[in-house]
Amino acid sequence: MITKSPVWFVGAGPGDPRLITLKGKELLETADCILYAGSLVQKEILSWAPPGCRLVNTASMTLEAIVEEMAQGWDKGLKVVRLHTGDPCLFGATMEQFRMLEERSIPFEVVPGVSAAFLCAAAMKRELTVPERTQTVIFTRARGRTPVPQTENLERLSKIGATMAIYLSISRIDEVAKTLALSYGKDAPVVVGYRLSCPGERLIRGTLSDIASKVKAEGIERYAIIMVGPFLEDPSGKDATRSRLYDPGFWHGFRKPKE
Repeated sequence: MITKSPVWFVGAGPGDPRLITLKGKELLETADCILYAGSLVQKEILSWAPPGCRLVNTASMTLEAIVEEMAQGWDKGLKVVRLHTGDPCLFGATMEQFRMLEERSIPFEVVPGVSAAFLCAAAMKRELTVPERTQTVIFTRARGRTPVPQTENLERLSKIGATMAIYLSISRIDEVAKTLALSYGKDAPVVVGYRLSCPGERLIRGTLSDIASKVKAEGIERYAIIMVGPFLEDPSGKDATRSRLYDPGFWHGFRKPKE
């Protein structure tokens, strides 16, 4: 009896093929069928597919058609890889795919990828969590054609004052900036990361009072993330704090206090 491979959901990361995990690359190099988001996945990533591998662009497909394609491949004993950009478990529309595969008793596994919020922080050379300023990071989106729970609207979440990574909302930058300014203040720094790690990458820096006009001047309408919060404030300012982890006066299991 032939042991069938599970369906593999692989995070391709935000764009740069070198940011995919080694495990994800190995799966692509041994796949029999790859279903990918054609509007986002870099062509170089698909070049890793072996000869004869079936490549399926899912950009125009419905959920039912995508799952049927995966199911047919699995039934034939093929190694099927579902390639998502970023991380499959964050705004990836994967839960409904998982559910439908489970209904068919088709096993699957998930390989994580780098999400845009982490790449944006890396590009800015900033840490999302700042000692004694913010220890919370919120991943969210503004309401649009797809609603969000009323308890998670931007005005309510921004009152926490934490780091916020706002996905899928750049087309509503005016509304987003005005809402965030109610809690962070109109002069609070904000960064928009556009096509991170891809050709044409840009970091647009501004404040909540002028970021909308800067984004529109750049002609950015998609493929961007909005970042706001205390982590963007001057890290060398007089109020800067350091982690206790490496503080000489702080001891733990691997570093004992001096006698």
